[in-house]
Amino acid sequence: GNTKFYPAVGQNRLRSMIETRPDWCVSRQRVWGVPLPIFISKKTGKPLVDEKVLEGIAKIFEEEGSDSWFERQPQDFLGKNYNANDYEQVKDIVEVWFDSGSTHSYVLDKRPELAWPANLYLEGSDQHRGWFHSSLLESCGTKGAAPFQNILCHGFVVDGKGQKMSKSLGNVVMPEEVIKNFGADILRLWVVASDYSEDLKIDKAILNQHAESYRKIRNTLRFLLGNLNDKLLNEDFSKIEYSKLSSLEKYILTQIYDFDLRFRDYIETYNFHKIYVELLNFCTLDLSAFYFDIKKDILYCDSENSQRRNNCLEVLNVLINFLLKWFSPILAFTSEEAYQVIKNKNYKSIHLQDFPAIPLIWNNSEIKKKWISIKKVKQVVNAAIEEIRNKKIIGSSLEANVIVYLKDEYLEFIKEEDLSEIFICSEAKAVPFINQNDLFSLKDIEGVAVKILKAKGQKCSRCWKILEKPCSRDICGLKN
Repeated sequence: GNTKFYPAVGQNRLRSMIETRPDWCVSRQRVWGVPLPIFISKKTGKPLVDEKVLEGIAKIFEEEGSDSWFERQPQDFLGKNYNANDYEQVKDIVEVWFDSGSTHSYVLDKRPELAWPANLYLEGSDQHRGWFHSSLLESCGTKGAAPFQNILCHGFVVDGKGQKMSKSLGNVVMPEEVIKNFGADILRLWVVASDYSEDLKIDKAILNQHAESYRKIRNTLRFLLGNLNDKLLNEDFSKIEYSKLSSLEKYILTQIYDFDLRFRDYIETYNFHKIYVELLNFCTLDLSAFYFDIKKDILYCDSENSQRRNNCLEVLNVLINFLLKWFSPILAFTSEEAYQVIKNKNYKSIHLQDFPAIPLIWNNSEIKKKWISIKKVKQVVNAAIEEIRNKKIIGSSLEANVIVYLKDEYLEFIKEEDLSEIFICSEAKAVPFINQNDLFSLKDIEGVAVKILKAKGQKCSRCWKILEKPCSRDICGLKN
């Protein structure tokens, strides 16, 4: 049919249970429940079918509740046209699954702000034989169609070993205890980080892992807010002068464009787990360990009116906007806390803001291709510097001068870049590739070789690079 299932395997489960189910008896003999409003003729043994009687019963139920069936006299329901002595009042109740399977009708049909069928039915995996099942049967019987457009089925919460939680086993994890010890956002993080298509494991060790991930995300936000001086520069991304940005800044914007496109698709398909994983990796790998690491020199050492620094701040502004908006449904309290740090009286709450519109110009496949290659080169350089550091020849990477030998496909991409900035060293240059035994290389990255030399000269008091002559900065420490 037209119903979509998340995960897709749910469709086969529901189909197999419908195909093999027996006839459905919708009455039960129980003390409590919703009564079947039926009168049986003592003479014919058949139920009374009269629309006026049924409407009268419905009106009484609506005003007094269904318990009135057991509390009032039968004649009250039959009205003036029938004698209660001629009929037997049925005291059976509606089978509870038929009762719950009818919710689509008396919820969606009765409320003008809602629409039938429901956009989504959301429940645990046991409901393929329960609510999903009974709702489908009841709706097809009365309306000829399924009552839902989408079904999302999730697993059960179990302990860290995958065992069912039980008080006798002592493995029950209470939400209020998690909030008390870790905070509400860690609990929310655990929910969105879990793959709901399977059972959701939780224990203290798992929560500690998420707390560590949360710390990394929070540090990313702190870095952004600290460098933006607690204020957003611009919320209209279309006003950013894209052509003036460096290729690295353009690469970060390209990633944001791609993320935004994928995240909107993930939302449509209820794939929240992937949003969290990609946001976490972006914060830790692409930002903290890559972009921030490279740009710290410009942010901390360039003059306040430096074009390079201002371009970087523009991108940091985009990043804080993007991250806070996409983290806000997940880390509701942290996102709000960070947003309130921004000193602008017009900002009421992050949860009242629209998601940003990402300019089409940021979709730059050439820049993406370029920086994928440069990151491979940087990987080899980082490994070469680490080897020299382990030999105690240098302390930090700023004590190194780097010569990188590249084949044409890499040389083409890297020739216009400031390599000392990218490699975080004192000086760097790229030359055509040669085969020499004394050069450092990695087996899985061909066409890249590196030579590391100990930098010579004086240590700049501002940027800490070791230089033989002052750099291009007006405020270079070697000029004073």
